Amino acid sequence: MKYYLDFLLAIVLTALSYFMGSLLFNNGLSAWQALVIGTSVVLLGAVTEALKAPMWLIILVPFPIGMILLFLFLSEPVQIWSTTYLLTLAIYTVIHVFMSYIFKFHSLIPAWKLSQ
Repeated sequence: MKYYLDFLLAIVLTALSYFMGSLLFNNGLSAWQALVIGTSVVLLGAVTEALKAPMWLIILVPFPIGMILLFLFLSEPVQIWSTTYLLTLAIYTVIHVFMSYIFKFHSLIPAWKLSQ
């Protein structure tokens, strides 16, 4: 049960970073769009991890889906999209570091426990 709560928390944190990143730079995503991106990114990362892929692939695989969905949902020129994506990554990094410290897991992939 804890894995599912961690999984849900990872989705919410990822969606929150996309939502905040889009709001700070332009009109932003709706909450459901951010949730779709967050769910897709975390689910793809978790599936890749479950398939016992190497760590570099687990880290790399979720990026394209987040980038593509953000581009499709924003409907903005590439310059605005790329700036929004970079801002989203910065926000995600801050959220990730803070929440990983508190909950002792990597917030992108809930199954990855932080070393003690």
